[in-house]
Amino acid sequence: MKEIQGGVTSAKGFKAAGVEAAIKYQNRKDMAMVYSEVPCQVAGTFTANVVKAACVLWDKEVVAHSAYGQAVVVNSGIANACTGQHGYDYCKKTAEAAATALNIPEESVLVASTGVIGMQLPIDRITAGVEKLVPLLADTKEAGTLAAEAIMTTDTRSKQAAVTFEIGGKTVTLGGMCKGSGMIHPNMCTMLGFLTTDIAISKELLQEVLRENVQDTFNMVSVDGDTSTNDTLLIFANGLAGNEMITCKNEDYYKFMEALNYVNTKMAKMMAGDGEGATALLETKVINARTKEEAKILAKSVICSSLTKAAIFGHDANWGRILCALGYAGVDFDPENVELFFQGENGTIQIFKDGVACDYSEEEASKILAEPEVRILVDMKSGDAQACAWGCDLTYDYVKINADYRS
Repeated sequence: MKEIQGGVTSAKGFKAAGVEAAIKYQNRKDMAMVYSEVPCQVAGTFTANVVKAACVLWDKEVVAHSAYGQAVVVNSGIANACTGQHGYDYCKKTAEAAATALNIPEESVLVASTGVIGMQLPIDRITAGVEKLVPLLADTKEAGTLAAEAIMTTDTRSKQAAVTFEIGGKTVTLGGMCKGSGMIHPNMCTMLGFLTTDIAISKELLQEVLRENVQDTFNMVSVDGDTSTNDTLLIFANGLAGNEMITCKNEDYYKFMEALNYVNTKMAKMMAGDGEGATALLETKVINARTKEEAKILAKSVICSSLTKAAIFGHDANWGRILCALGYAGVDFDPENVELFFQGENGTIQIFKDGVACDYSEEEASKILAEPEVRILVDMKSGDAQACAWGCDLTYDYVKINADYRS
């Protein structure tokens, strides 16, 4: 497997575009389209929030019942959530506009929105945006970047990743883009994400591998403990790599799973590190737990702890907050067996062992916590399972951003 520069236009047959449509913002791109030259197998995972945006309801129908997918239209600024029948009708009108412009079936068009909840989409601007997007569709890296920028809301940078790998003598490519900065919590995929690949694989296995991988990647991210109404992760597979169709869990399937895990992990970490107001990516790695499920619960508990996140922002080695978060996670363990470490690019320092603080340098610990990527390593010393979760520090700017979000 080889990492390459690119995103949703990296795989054969995929094009993208991003434009300014004045949905809510002025003087910035706010609509994107991703399109495959040929029909695709499409799979998706969606928010676990009971309150689901109209676009989520539309996409669930397409994934479940359409013969194939071929395009997705995305807008930022307005979420099209809590918008009633009008909101769902606007999804249909968006799909109709794209279907007409691309000469593909309406039921092969998916839609996604992100932004303020409760506002109706300006459907005339949306359909005009579709007409602007189609002539600009291109398979270049630059076109993929424009699309990735157009789906941003409070994100400070676009998020893309891509890899190539070999299956049966054929080169297969997988690329993706995502957005997510706030209202991020591990309960599905916690963002908008779009993956494109030229692999040939059955729809059933595509759905299974995506659902399984999300549990270890995007489901292990939290910025603020809020699960969005719009969470959507879609993957399109058009088969143009020319590999033999994957219809069972063979070696080819697991190669694809490895590539998917790499791309999704990379984007999940990008999303966590770009949390609203964040100055640092926070990773918690739990090792030597009894089960993987317990390791995941413990890791999530630490990265979701507001007090721990605030301590990371202050570069304060307040290990008591970490131990506290482990203790209320719902997993039974002996605190005197647990060991805690801080890790950064410039070293590792042990801070807790045998039920008490280690003799460590507060100055050295603060230096590690001041790095842009910080890892909390938790050794449970009770088994051989492990898991990682990703979050960010909690800063003054998080409150400022969200206090002014609608204005």
